[in-house]
Order: sequence, then C-alpha cells, then structure tokens
Amino acid sequence: MNFTLRIWRQSGPAATGRLVAYRAEGVTPDMSSLDMLDVLNERLALQGEVPVAFDSDCREGICGACGVMIGGVAHGPRRLTTVCQLFMRHFPDGATIIVEPFRSRAFPVIKDLVVNRSALDRIMEAGGFIPARAGSAPDGNAILVGRGQAERAMDAAACIGCGACVAACPNASAMLFTAAKVSHLGLLPQGQPERNQRALRMLHAMRSLGFGGCSNHGECEAVCPKGISIDFIARLNRDFTRASVAEQREPVRRV
Repeated sequence: MNFTLRIWRQSGPAATGRLVAYRAEGVTPDMSSLDMLDVLNERLALQGEVPVAFDSDCREGICGACGVMIGGVAHGPRRLTTVCQLFMRHFPDGATIIVEPFRSRAFPVIKDLVVNRSALDRIMEAGGFIPARAGSAPDGNAILVGRGQAERAMDAAACIGCGACVAACPNASAMLFTAAKVSHLGLLPQGQPERNQRALRMLHAMRSLGFGGCSNHGECEAVCPKGISIDFIARLNRDFTRASVAEQREPVRRV
C-alpha cells in the first residue's frame, strides 16, 4: 500500500507550522498509523532529515498518549478507536492522509504532533481524589455497591484522558473529561465526602485553564475512543448546581 501523508511540522511552540507532504510506500495493511510513522521516521533519519515528533506509549489503546487529528477527526475516522489501533487497512490504497496535532489553547504545541496536555492533570489535581486510607485492599464486602451503580462508575472510569473530546469540541471544552472524572468517584460511596467540593473545584480548574464551555454539540462523545456518554455531562451539571447552592450556605475553599 502507498499513501501521501500531509503532516504538520512545527519546530517549537513559538515557531510557525505548516503541512509537509511525504510519500509512504510499501506500507502493509496490518501496520497501525503509528507503525507507519515509525517507518517514515526511519527513512527521514537515513536521509539526514528531522523525524516527525509524535506521542505514544502503550500502543494498545489504553494510555491515550497517541492522540492526533487524522483527516480532521480526533483519532481518525473509525469510532471507538485510538490512533495506535487505527490500521492502514482502514484507508484506501493511494489515499492522502492529513495528520495534525490536537488544536486547543489549553493544549499548546510542543513540536510537530506533540501537544502539552498537562492541563488535564491540573483538573484532576483540583479534586480527583477520595479520603480513603492507603494500605492493604479492604474486604470486598466491606462497602456494598449495587451492580448498576458500579457498572456506571466503571463506564466513567474508562476515560483515558487522551483529550480527543477537547480537540473535537468547537469550544475546546473539557466537559466530557471532567464529567467522567467527577462521576466515576461521585457514583461510589467512597467518593461522597468530597462530592460537592469535587464538582466545584474541577469545573473551576477547567475554566481557569483556558478550556471553553459546553454547548451540547455532542462531538466529544462521537470521537471518544472509549464511548463515554454525554449523559455524564448532565450529571456533572446537576452536581455543580447542588454544590453551588450548598456553597452559598457554607463556602467551600478552592485549592
């Protein structure tokens, strides 16, 4: 298989970027998109050119580090798929493939396809914790959790923090990410003590870090590689409203 690649090249955060065309020849159908970039980088290195910088880690669809825009879609055209699991057999032979970094003020470009997604970590630091003591695992029956409640919490916990929801949103909002992180703790008994503070602090952090607000376009759900529902955003809004009322009675200190 042969492809024409148009890849975003940008030498640094302050540099001007542009799309550069490359030929990818002799690509096998079972190569992932990242494997193809590896092969391209080997050829560029042999030719004395600067390889394309991109993020990757597990290459098993778990870590979310590989997120880029392929053909204008976060993680590419296939639903419920990360870039590292997007195989070249999913593209027609001879296709032109455009590869760009995620676009968001909160995700500044470091180099080429690599962006700084540490803003998502700052949201987590603002309230993504519970007061459970560290130590050995508790007895499985010590805290009873209903099956439906546990499964719903696990649906939210599936978020891998890749940032595709931010890249796809017209407002560059991190509401789906924040809602998933708030919900997977707030749905369980262990997460109840900080439930109000969690919603307030994490939303406050999201807004202060330059992410936009949610206007219910639904693009975030469409590109999420783990299929996280925007129903969690509605749940976060309810938690935030309840917490705001509670804060008026007893102010919560933001950290």
